[in-house]
Amino acid sequence: MDILIHNTSKFMKYSSKLLEEAVNAFGNLPGVGKKSALRMVLHLIQDKNLKSEKIVKALNELQAGLKKCQVCCNYSDEDICNICSDPHRKKDLVCVVESIRDVMAIEETQQYSGLYHVLGGVISPLEGIGPEDLNIDQLCERVRKKQIEELIMAISPSIEGETTIFYVSKKLEDMNVNISTIARGVSFGGELEYADEFTLGKSIMSRIPYSQSMNG
Repeated sequence: MDILIHNTSKFMKYSSKLLEEAVNAFGNLPGVGKKSALRMVLHLIQDKNLKSEKIVKALNELQAGLKKCQVCCNYSDEDICNICSDPHRKKDLVCVVESIRDVMAIEETQQYSGLYHVLGGVISPLEGIGPEDLNIDQLCERVRKKQIEELIMAISPSIEGETTIFYVSKKLEDMNVNISTIARGVSFGGELEYADEFTLGKSIMSRIPYSQSMNG
């Protein structure tokens, strides 16, 4: 009997094909199961405040208007994002991150006032991701053309992350730029977006030269 109950959610019957397709679409979102998807869809259907119309409008505008910043590869409404164009940001300090989610996590700490560069991932041969698949050449060109004094490598401390940092440092070793890494407040194999704000902020503020971290 327990097995039958356990498996019923996999063979859920819908009275409407439209409802089923909506649930399946919501169920494709990260961390959303079929039951949660069904609750969300039913909530939107029964909502009197037209939330579904607002969501559809926002998604359509997002898809039509969202751009990638030509400088840092972050999401932007214009060719240059609000962070890169902010005159109060330190232009000679760039924090190199794996994903746009990491930018948001660091911004929440309110302890960093430089710029960013989003690589779009890390080097991972097992997943078929090489240096040419990331925004590494753009970073090197940026260092070459701009007066950047320091790169903070805020990459998740995993084997793939360490490989990426090593590769980037080798590409930049002939350029006049200091390379540092975040302090080990973030555990090895952890992801920056899941670190608490205090730990992440302290890791950035307590960064160390990359050469020193290798010797350690």
